Amino acid sequence: MSRTQLAVLSFVLGLILLPLAGYAYFVFGKPPVAVADPQFPFEDRIVRIPMNARIHREMPASAAIQPTEQNLNAGASIYEDKCEVCHGIAGETSSIGGKMFPRAPQLFVKHNNGAVGVSDDPVGETFWKVKNGIRLTGMPAFREAMTDEQIWQVSLLLSRADKPLPTEAAKTVGLAR
Repeated sequence: MSRTQLAVLSFVLGLILLPLAGYAYFVFGKPPVAVADPQFPFEDRIVRIPMNARIHREMPASAAIQPTEQNLNAGASIYEDKCEVCHGIAGETSSIGGKMFPRAPQLFVKHNNGAVGVSDDPVGETFWKVKNGIRLTGMPAFREAMTDEQIWQVSLLLSRADKPLPTEAAKTVGLAR
């Protein structure tokens, strides 16, 4: 067998064996799928790059409602009912959210950059995430569980987590006792 034929045969075998090895890796349950497992190589990049591109392509440019006292109080009530269990409140982190992979962000905790939760994200981005959910994170899509108005109310609340909130809303999310 000539060197050229050997090179072609090696290339063809590689084309066949490499996908088979990858398939066997998945079929025999070797990838990290449990929350306690170490992160899969490049997992964050594989998921985040297309997710961020889609969110920025589809998110609304501005809120469909205003951050009135009524809307912020309603958003706090919705947050308490649907979000608090994973995302916690001010001064009280969620024990469930800390056990998820990736961990659920605590949305009333101040970051090193001074932002609180997602208050430094565009409100349309938060709306998109609440409405559509985020695969492989435990974040559900609320498009069928909440109206767009309710999703805007909680999104506006979260966008203002670093600003003074109406008294009722502040009490609900643990900012005032």
